[in-house]
Amino acid sequence: MPDSKLPLPVGAVLPDYGAGGLYSLASTLRAWLHDRHAGWSAAAIEPGKQALVVLIVIDGLGDRFLSSVGAGSALHAARRRSLSSVCPSTTASAITTLATGVAPAEHGLNGWFIHDRRFGGVIAPLPLIRRSGEVLEAFRLMPRLFPVPPMYHHACRPVTLVSPVEIAFSRFSMRHARGAHVEAYDDLEDFAAAIVDMADALAHSGGLIHAYYPVFDMLSHQHGSRSPEAIDCFARIDDTFAGLCRALAGRDIRVVVTADHGFIDAPPERRVDIPPGGEVAAMLAAPLFGERRLAFCQVREGAQAEFEAWAGTELRGKAVLVSGSACLRAGLFGPGQPHPRLAERVGSHALLMESGWTIVDHVEGEHEHTMIGVHGGLSADEMYVPLILART
Repeated sequence: MPDSKLPLPVGAVLPDYGAGGLYSLASTLRAWLHDRHAGWSAAAIEPGKQALVVLIVIDGLGDRFLSSVGAGSALHAARRRSLSSVCPSTTASAITTLATGVAPAEHGLNGWFIHDRRFGGVIAPLPLIRRSGEVLEAFRLMPRLFPVPPMYHHACRPVTLVSPVEIAFSRFSMRHARGAHVEAYDDLEDFAAAIVDMADALAHSGGLIHAYYPVFDMLSHQHGSRSPEAIDCFARIDDTFAGLCRALAGRDIRVVVTADHGFIDAPPERRVDIPPGGEVAAMLAAPLFGERRLAFCQVREGAQAEFEAWAGTELRGKAVLVSGSACLRAGLFGPGQPHPRLAERVGSHALLMESGWTIVDHVEGEHEHTMIGVHGGLSADEMYVPLILART
């Protein structure tokens, strides 16, 4: 567990890198895929038993949303417990943990944006662009940026990835799909049909079907985490889950459902805006990286005292300022062999935003996204995701 002595926002939930977290779910799945004698307790698979597992990852489905808005749903009825996400509680960090079985400290993707001088500074590793919007190209980019192999590479059990057609064959996806068959889908109906088809294909061998659904996350960002649009999307997902369990009935398949993070809403009046060319921007050696709910800062040499004084006054009640080295010492990003560039990607300081608060800056050429629903922080709504298990 991370060091609880780290100064934290009110009500913060630290990531659990033990049995109670998403990291453990991923690392034990990796062990099961690579050892025919291993079991996987999350799916109630005993050691040495051949089994077929459908792992569904619903991007953005927080456990608190499921237990309140989703109470009475088929998904809630099959809920076993909550898990903590990793830190930051965001797609780039958690999805990469679910693909590799290692923590963000080791795979090095500690946020939607990371800092890496080799590739020009602040970049978004999933779409592989700079914050300015330029497509990222570099010599041996993929193995240098993503050195940790996916858990499917050299696995002794077959794996199929069911992915949205828009991202199924992206450079990030293909790098993390090595060793697996990729099945692309168009919509929610196609998503369920692809899972059933792949279950037919793996009926005799067993193995893993890892299916990812991102639309709930997209709608929560656009309209709010408890908006009619997000709730309607959840209802459609729940119907699909129930229908999938019926379609797979009698096959003794484990259907495991989880998420990468949850959500909170952040009103515009709780947004800290760092204008370009202003005094605060001048203190920074690079644009912000990480997340708008957990922002990493590289403060210019000689400006640290000024920056800390600004944060101590202007951000009082809005954010907790900690040093990057304190975050690393606290183990906030999990166990494992630290990524060689982890210290650079954490920066000199981190701003842990209080509940409901975000911080943004601006880069010329960047497409700026207006978000109502946000994540990446340490609130319970963002950090807790469900562990759901159904046996057909």
